[in-house]
Amino acid sequence: MTTLTAPPATATTRPPTRKRRRRSGANAWLTVLLILASVFTVLPFIAVFVLAITPEGAQTIPQKMPDEVTLDNLSAVLSASSFLRWTLNSFVFSIVSVVIILLAAAMAGYAFARKRFPGSNALMWSFLATLMVPAQATLIPMFVLVSRMEGVNTFWGLIVPTLANSQSVFLMRQFIKDLPDDLFDAAKIDGAGEWTVFWRLVLPLTKPVLATLGIFVFLWHWNDFLWPLVIAQTDDMRTLTVGLSTLNAETVTRARIMASAAISVVPCLIIFGVLQRYLVNSIATTGLKG
Repeated sequence: MTTLTAPPATATTRPPTRKRRRRSGANAWLTVLLILASVFTVLPFIAVFVLAITPEGAQTIPQKMPDEVTLDNLSAVLSASSFLRWTLNSFVFSIVSVVIILLAAAMAGYAFARKRFPGSNALMWSFLATLMVPAQATLIPMFVLVSRMEGVNTFWGLIVPTLANSQSVFLMRQFIKDLPDDLFDAAKIDGAGEWTVFWRLVLPLTKPVLATLGIFVFLWHWNDFLWPLVIAQTDDMRTLTVGLSTLNAETVTRARIMASAAISVVPCLIIFGVLQRYLVNSIATTGLKG
């Protein structure tokens, strides 16, 4: 006759150790610090938008929140012909530069990462060495060169000198270098040429890093001030950042200036909102090699 044995008693849940408590406490403090940093980061943008919708002469921040809001400042800025022209110039300057820089960086990065030719490493590091040269040091020689080529007050004179971007080439090289070698070997076995490999294999796989670079390059050109200030010497060729700086010297109210600044931030927010998922994917896959 078989006897039934009672099942073994389950082990009781162990209380959290001191190490776990210390880790949870550190995570809580880190969360608080991140929340505070986010608040301090967002506050200037909130202040700009609040001042932009505050009526002229009304008391507003930092003393108090406005009692009423108005869209007159925004409509007055949008109806100004100079502002629309400056915005168009900034879009042309930023978008054309982004497209050319990303295409050139992808092609150069593919060549440095997957092609073997004499002096490739020396050329790459020499290219990166240009990062140690301040942009202010090359400003006057660049302006003299562009002016002798009659590029002052032209779009090509505004765009072309900013296209050499060694950071983008380096990042593309590192990303393409970490792609699995089997993909390129399979493409070569299937008879794919260099352009086919680049257009149909490399570019689709580098969408995350291209989107990330696109965000940074767009923001860099959209907010660029020094070179557009030097090369664009007429009101019709000014970019938005340069044009807004000239409003301070004119009889323009603070609310109008804040309205202009608020409107100028909107394209940056739209670009970031559209491409942020690629930015997150790029960060999530950093350091992974298939």
